[in-house]
Amino acid sequence: MLRLLHLYFRLVRGVTFGVRAAILTEKGEVFLVRHTYVPGWQLPGGGVEVGETAEEALVRELAEEACIVPTGALRLHGLYFNRRISRRDHVALYVLREFRVERVKQPDREIAEAGFFRLDALPEGVTPATLRRLEEIAGGLPPAADW
Repeated sequence: MLRLLHLYFRLVRGVTFGVRAAILTEKGEVFLVRHTYVPGWQLPGGGVEVGETAEEALVRELAEEACIVPTGALRLHGLYFNRRISRRDHVALYVLREFRVERVKQPDREIAEAGFFRLDALPEGVTPATLRRLEEIAGGLPPAADW
């Protein structure tokens, strides 16, 4: 399914651009989602649509995938080339520490599971890219070039 979506976007767009957020609590937790169409736990986010800024897309995706509304600044952590997906895919990663949970995210057609997890007790199956991003943020490291 994911490959079909990227093939479609390749035909209609020159470059695909996505956004994700590391939503972190003061208690040392991060919000993760598990999609229905790809394996693994990931940071929430999605594609930037025509006419949207990256931040507008992220606010929309957080409402859809997490039922979370930012109440503070979205801080850009890094811009990554996602060559594993295609030669034209890029991802902007933001860090969000101030937010409001509107309601507990219930499973739907896109999100199988979602929730907050302690950084020292992440669920089994967190994607390698997600682990690398969390290590960068927690360690105060600069972002890598590749997702």
